[in-house]
Amino acid sequence: MGKNLQNGRHLRPIDLARGHGLSTQAVRNYEEAGILPAAGRTPRGYRTYTPLHVRALGAFLALVPGHGHPTATSIMRAVNQGVVDEAFRLIDESHAQLLDDRRTLQAVENALRDLASTTVSEPDAAVSGPGGTFIGPLAEALGIRPATLRAWERAGLVRPRRDPLTGYRVYDVADVRDARLAHQLRRGGYLLEQIAPLIAQVHAAGGLEPLESALGDWHGRLSARGRAMLTGAAELDAYLRERG
Repeated sequence: MGKNLQNGRHLRPIDLARGHGLSTQAVRNYEEAGILPAAGRTPRGYRTYTPLHVRALGAFLALVPGHGHPTATSIMRAVNQGVVDEAFRLIDESHAQLLDDRRTLQAVENALRDLASTTVSEPDAAVSGPGGTFIGPLAEALGIRPATLRAWERAGLVRPRRDPLTGYRVYDVADVRDARLAHQLRRGGYLLEQIAPLIAQVHAAGGLEPLESALGDWHGRLSARGRAMLTGAAELDAYLRERG
């Protein structure tokens, strides 16, 4: 069937572009990036496409919402180069990342429940100690750089006190919890300017309720990604079948 499509009617770049609201330059860029198979050429050098290229473009655009533009590009490039197993590996990585993001969301919800509790959690107490902790040990415990904690402080996510003798930052139990929450929300895709008000709301309200809508939105985005991956898989499978 792939050969039949390739030998079918010829299409111009504008024919591909119109169907998806793209520019002809975008279609040419996709071809140059390896997202589309190489186009044929007329005797005068004009590009000609076939229904197979239409299928390839549809597969790429369906993959983008679930996998992101860079990964979708790599998937299509691998398929068009005949390295299908590499394309499958990239898809597997995206699914693994989605699962990890779901686990992160669960961790965020758990962290928020900890914040709502008046009891000091054992992990935070262990990190901070009775007199608090400095930036280096806290960064190491979170698996981030000290510079990241300083950036979070500038954004208002954490507010460590200063040691009166040394001037060093000192993070108490509440600061450690805020840093853990910020870390988890960052992993969930939230921007610094979005996290600061969330933490402030939790402090002011003393509970999880102010964040229920944000968490619901996060759940929705993960579900949408999962659904988009299914759609992308169906379109990619159709493209693979057309290629033969």
